[in-house]
Amino acid sequence: MVFSTKTAGVSSAWLFMAGMMAACPRAARAGDVPRPDASPPLDAAAVARLIDTAVDEKMAAAKVSPAPPADDAEFLRRAYLDISGVIPPADRVVAFLADARPDKRARLIDELLAGPNYGRHMADIWLDLLVGQRDLLAKNLSLEPMADWLASGFNANTPWDRQVTELLTATGTQEQKGATTFFLAHRSPDRLNDTVCRVLLGIQLQCAQCHNHPYTGWKRTEYWGMAAFFAKVDDGGGKKLAKGPTPNVVEAGAVQKKRLPDSAIETSPKFLEGEAPRLNAREPYRPALAKWLTSAENPYFARAMVNRVWAQFFGRGLVNPVDDLAGNSPPSHPELFDALTGQFVRSGFDVKDLVRGICNSRAYQRSSTPPETATGPAVPYAVMTVRPLTPEQLYDSLATILGSSNPKADARGKGKGKGPPANSRAGFADFFHPGDGADPTEYPAGIPQVLRLMNSDWTAKTAAFVGRTVQAGQPATRNLEQVFLAILSRRPTEAESRRLEGHLRAAGRNPAKAYGDVVWALLNTSEFALNH
Repeated sequence: MVFSTKTAGVSSAWLFMAGMMAACPRAARAGDVPRPDASPPLDAAAVARLIDTAVDEKMAAAKVSPAPPADDAEFLRRAYLDISGVIPPADRVVAFLADARPDKRARLIDELLAGPNYGRHMADIWLDLLVGQRDLLAKNLSLEPMADWLASGFNANTPWDRQVTELLTATGTQEQKGATTFFLAHRSPDRLNDTVCRVLLGIQLQCAQCHNHPYTGWKRTEYWGMAAFFAKVDDGGGKKLAKGPTPNVVEAGAVQKKRLPDSAIETSPKFLEGEAPRLNAREPYRPALAKWLTSAENPYFARAMVNRVWAQFFGRGLVNPVDDLAGNSPPSHPELFDALTGQFVRSGFDVKDLVRGICNSRAYQRSSTPPETATGPAVPYAVMTVRPLTPEQLYDSLATILGSSNPKADARGKGKGKGPPANSRAGFADFFHPGDGADPTEYPAGIPQVLRLMNSDWTAKTAAFVGRTVQAGQPATRNLEQVFLAILSRRPTEAESRRLEGHLRAAGRNPAKAYGDVVWALLNTSEFALNH
């Protein structure tokens, strides 16, 4: 007796089709996942060797040659973008290229993980996964409280199980606890359940909301058993947040029927593929869900995070799609997936430890340019995937070079009802947002986005950049090198230098404008817009 019974309408055609088809077995049942062991976690070098052994064996079996190692400039830019969410400053590029220490790449990874931009970048990723930045702004909610909460947790390296527990059990206002934004963004048990299962467990359970799913085998009772853990959550508002008292997330003593959709059915809270716990109706349900969900015994929780972090750094998950672990896509490297999951659990759900191991691997440090002799079938991770910059990476990288487009409005968004200023970070991210479910390896921008970059407020800032970067009396070769280091994180090739020096000579007495043309052209290249 958690939900009032409201049976959704189902067409006779659907009933006929569902009756004719048998449910497919789930690809990742609890019994299929190795139980965690008590052995100590591996260090970063050992995790990297584990990764490389598995990836190399797969390539050898397919007789595929890997790409060569990325050069220092390519690796530096990639690591900065993937860990810190922004390109490196020019002086850091110069110092790294001149560093002769054999462990400089491992040192760089540690440095970036210890920096504040790591948490900010992870917050950008997880804010969008958990609540959707565009949805928050449309609902007149500020992005900042939850973004700050996420960034703080990632920077402090709060164990993932603990951070998720804080998320699922959060109470109070946005200002008191940023994690409550999660409940203010979704506001109904079904939407909360959809997001928790998809993002935190890697399970597409939402198709079982209205009927038993004929392909995955998920039952409608399983769906609403999980959703029932959120049935008592309230924020003091009606169906829509409006002007009035500050929303305050609480877990009330009774089911909030006003939050239930028409598809809701009567059932008690029940763990997915598990038991129905004994709960006191007068006490919160969510702590019991959080304890079960974040347990080392949960067959999905650790695997879902390992798969997401892997996809963040490689462009695709060990299981792809990344949020469908129980679907029909087997892992590309099943033994590696099991080993990394076990390592993640033994490390105490240490996210930085997982990132450190991935980034120290040869697989991560490969070039994105295939070898000239490449033949045979494509094998995952033989060549590094080229990925477009996220809107936040693009904005922050432009700001690193040219300065903020709108310093006074550069918060993630304050939720003023009409959305953030177009030239703020939040407005830029909203305009360049690729849409839900976008392939992270496909360039999503179209003509409006290209024109925005070509004609944005930043264009006027190129002259200031030239004034800071180009030094009178220095040879053009030297000045061009400084421009390339700042924008593309590398030195120009001989061919690029010759061609651009010709452009500068043709400019005659107006070298500043000619250098501005070079800056504008480089900022609008695919090389700048891609992480490679």
